[in-house]
Amino acid sequence: MKALAAIGFASVIALAAASPADARQGCGQGFHRARNGACVPNRGPRQQVYVVGRFYPGQGYWYNNRWYQHRVRWRNGWRYR
Repeated sequence: MKALAAIGFASVIALAAASPADARQGCGQGFHRARNGACVPNRGPRQQVYVVGRFYPGQGYWYNNRWYQHRVRWRNGWRYR
């Protein structure tokens, strides 16, 4: 009976020692596993909100979901090209 209890206790200790994988699951910092097993980058709550008519260096002006490199005055407003 003592041997059976010792085996049961040892199996409980072995299961407790085998901890699950961490959140990265072997993909490295900033990545996690997708459903298909590939490593994909983490997406956080950070989302860029672009302001219409503002110039962003390296991209241009944001207007109607497009980037434009130039703008000119046209009929009391701006025209993007």
